[in-house]
Amino acid sequence: MPSRFHRTPSAPEQPPHARPRRRALKAAGALALSLAALLLASTAANLILEGAEKAHAAPYGERVQIKEGTINVSRSGHTGPTIVLLSGLGTPAPALDFAPLIRELGGFQTVVVEGFGYGYSGTEARPRTVENITEELHEVISKLAIKTPYTLAGHSIGGFYTLYYANKYPREVSSVIGIDPTVPASKTTTGKTPAATVAPARNDFWAHIPSTTGLVRWATALGYGEPGGEGFTKTEREQMRRLTSWTFGNQAVTDETLRVGENAAKLRDLRYPDSLPVLDFLSQDSMDQNSDWLGAHQRQLATVKHHELVVLKGGHYLHWTQSNVMAHKIRAFLGHGGTK
Repeated sequence: MPSRFHRTPSAPEQPPHARPRRRALKAAGALALSLAALLLASTAANLILEGAEKAHAAPYGERVQIKEGTINVSRSGHTGPTIVLLSGLGTPAPALDFAPLIRELGGFQTVVVEGFGYGYSGTEARPRTVENITEELHEVISKLAIKTPYTLAGHSIGGFYTLYYANKYPREVSSVIGIDPTVPASKTTTGKTPAATVAPARNDFWAHIPSTTGLVRWATALGYGEPGGEGFTKTEREQMRRLTSWTFGNQAVTDETLRVGENAAKLRDLRYPDSLPVLDFLSQDSMDQNSDWLGAHQRQLATVKHHELVVLKGGHYLHWTQSNVMAHKIRAFLGHGGTK
């Protein structure tokens, strides 16, 4: 006979470890939502601030229109020999980055060509191969009607382009100056994946996210990437911070970064013409970090009849802190006294 009492089965008890796990998942979910909200707020604030900055900014330099787009150029001085300055990879505002050195080079005409992705130049460009970059540089210089021959000065990766340019347009270059320049055959450029095997256009979206979300803005506000030395004005530092935020991870620079290995492979067996004077400033810090840094530069210039290697104390951006010493050496090497 069935019982008149019906017992409702009770829910099975949870294992002792289940409750802490659920609490941890809830906490992680709440944290993720908080971070997402914070990121959205940062992105919105960054877009508003960037729009206001660009609306009131006073761009430096002059725009030069070439076949591929608009290149920004900054010129200083009206007399004396011409030095064309090329920046290192990812330098946000080359014309400002070189300001301490330019101020020491009185008596020279200095021209800073900001390639695509740099400073106030366009940020969309064709593949950043050494051939394309050199061709664009030559077109800009030709449009500026700069008297030939002129001196090419390249910092860091700019050493790739001074090397290729001096071989392609030998009659237009009187000498080359390297500021801790990258040597294609050095250990720092071996073992990289050639960009021909990747799709740079698919990477620039992700590379630009730190800029879009405002992370770069807040980092620079805290002093990240702040140039060393006392050679910059307050206005220059503020402009550099803004351009870092605006241009970080743009399409052109992302593509150029991915093609470092590809470009190095093309240049590995290339040397400067034997009769071309070359002056290289090398950073002691770079030599301490890379045992082959000095040797690679010595091998590159082994056949150059008139060359000098000058080692200076300091980091990779020697022109931030050693501009006075560099300017004196440049005058002596080029045989031009100039003025300060």
